[in-house]
Amino acid sequence: LSVMENVAFPLREHTKLKNKQVREKVVDALTSLGLNASDADKFPSELSGGMRKRVGLARALMLEPQILIYDEPTSGLDPHTSRMVDDLIEETRERFGITSVVISHDMTSTFRIAHRAFLLIEGKVAAAGRPDELVDPSVNKIFYDFVTASGIAWDRVSRPPAPHP
Repeated sequence: LSVMENVAFPLREHTKLKNKQVREKVVDALTSLGLNASDADKFPSELSGGMRKRVGLARALMLEPQILIYDEPTSGLDPHTSRMVDDLIEETRERFGITSVVISHDMTSTFRIAHRAFLLIEGKVAAAGRPDELVDPSVNKIFYDFVTASGIAWDRVSRPPAPHP
């Protein structure tokens, strides 16, 4: 499928919009995520990894969901593109008012975008809270050990402001 066909798929399956309306919505979504209208006529194989992530996000936004679930969104990406994806997740949350649930082993990403983090071990919650609070070994030694083992300098990673109550 082309980018247009891929992003339009949810609209074609779940709405009765005319072709012109579908195209307009797809182009609007692509441009709002930093892609060009001409990218709609390309195939995913012609796009960079970061551009493909944006196309996937555009498709996910077509039906205006309240919650988006990202499964390892930075997996297989270089550090620069991974941070770009982090920024895109935050920007999407802010711009569209969407709750994001991000499943990730990328601790840098976790510290950059998570308002709350949950560490699962053997299917059970071993830690829950703000990452910058949980990394204190007196608060949660398991989380601290996990983050320390990841090798990131967590105290140097920019974190989002606390969410509004």
